[in-house]
Amino acid sequence: MLSACRGTIALLAFFALAASGSAQQSQQVFPLPEGAYPHDVAPAPDGKVWYSAQRNGALGILDPSTGQSREIKLGPKSAPHGVIQGPDGAAWLTDGGQNAIVRVDPQTEKVTAWKLPDETGYTNLNTAVFDKDGVHWFTGQNGFYGRLNPRSGELKVWKAPRGRGPYGITATPEGDVYYASLAGNHIARIDKATGEATVIEPPTKGQGARRVWSDSKARIWVSEWNAGQLGLYDPKANSWREWKLPGDKPQAYAVYVDDSDIVWVSDWGADAILSFDPATEQFTSYPMSEADANVRQILGRPGEVWLPESGADRLMVIRTARRSQ
Repeated sequence: MLSACRGTIALLAFFALAASGSAQQSQQVFPLPEGAYPHDVAPAPDGKVWYSAQRNGALGILDPSTGQSREIKLGPKSAPHGVIQGPDGAAWLTDGGQNAIVRVDPQTEKVTAWKLPDETGYTNLNTAVFDKDGVHWFTGQNGFYGRLNPRSGELKVWKAPRGRGPYGITATPEGDVYYASLAGNHIARIDKATGEATVIEPPTKGQGARRVWSDSKARIWVSEWNAGQLGLYDPKANSWREWKLPGDKPQAYAVYVDDSDIVWVSDWGADAILSFDPATEQFTSYPMSEADANVRQILGRPGEVWLPESGADRLMVIRTARRSQ
């Protein structure tokens, strides 16, 4: 079930970058098994890093201290899209190939799958999140979203209000769940009691809301793929703001908010990762390890922002050590 990574750690990039007057960054890149096609990434509880090896049908495990990685096969026809850490410390994946939610126990490496109901057909499973009650919510681009209660095993799926498009999903500190609809050009809030989704329209028409992430204030940050913008929805004020990414042809794919409420977004148009400081409303750009590295998702832990380079079979980390004041 395991496959070894080729070679040992390769430092393709390791350098310091000034991001602001209060922070310094360094970047480091790790090669993965050939053909891994890391779609999403998630820090593991033991200091390692998980990635969804979409083309290898596996959960990948990288040890940053050694640079070694290996993969755990998830099952026949597996093609995992998203991976996150659950409140139980396990790796949870949305597996489009198996049309299932998959859990991998980090101690035993046992793989457990919850197949979606037959009547949903192929849902094109995308992204997942746990709410503060430990319930697992997920999206399917073919026009579905759903939830899995790990305690009871109950799995339920709903049709999205505007059909195709559900993509990124996030949970706020207050417990609300929102998803983004790429094809539907909107975000939506899910009523957790009824399962009903309420559409929320961004100001820019046809913007291509791709991924969403909540900050510590329960505000929703949105990567607008078609518009090349970073959007912000404030549920309390029911208000929007949008910022155009720098450059000639920006394409905002992934978005993530770190523990300091700095917003990170991947720009496919510039082959770069951007950080955005809401206090100054300034972007800072960081290059990828090579052209067309194609970062589709971002996740991190305090002091680290992890990026899966699906186009290069690599993971990159930006370390964000704060200077003392």
